[in-house]
Amino acid sequence: MNVNRSYRGMTAEQRLADRRERLMTAAYTLYAKPGFMSTTIERLCSEARISNRAFYECFGGREELLQALHERCVEESLAVVAKALQEAPSTLGGRVKAGIRAYIEFATADWRRARIMHVEVRRSGDVLTLSRQRAVEAFARLIQDAAEDFPKAPALNRRLLALGVIGALQELLIEWLLSDDQPDIEELVAVAVHIFTRSLDPG
Repeated sequence: MNVNRSYRGMTAEQRLADRRERLMTAAYTLYAKPGFMSTTIERLCSEARISNRAFYECFGGREELLQALHERCVEESLAVVAKALQEAPSTLGGRVKAGIRAYIEFATADWRRARIMHVEVRRSGDVLTLSRQRAVEAFARLIQDAAEDFPKAPALNRRLLALGVIGALQELLIEWLLSDDQPDIEELVAVAVHIFTRSLDPG
């Protein structure tokens, strides 16, 4: 049997990739609202216009789909921040503000992205713990690298400081997502920059 034969102009590999992408697109909306816990495989398949059987040809379950979606969001976020740091003013303050602004603006440009990265992944329980830890470590490395340029950085564990800064930024974005009185993006950036600089350069 020729597994590469085309069907409606698509090979088996192309059909599989197309179905995966349609499921990712459906999950991007449904996992944000009504949320991961409230979204069934049946609803995902209905939105993506594929059969339940086809779902399991693409993903092992709802959690694996959430993991793939989360990792894509993280990769895109890291790329945006890295680009902003490369193009930022050469001053330390300029780099800090550029990196933080890039992340906050990218996360909040589409509330679904922010919701998946900072709310729904947590609500998935222990299933995505490893994926979330990898994301945190990737952002922690960016912060640790930036901290090397702070001449008055406190003599504390740099990794723990980076984790503290990440935690604060996550809570700011959760507040933006869930608060009835949603803070302004500029306010989020200003507070995050203040926390970052005061944590790594208290002098």
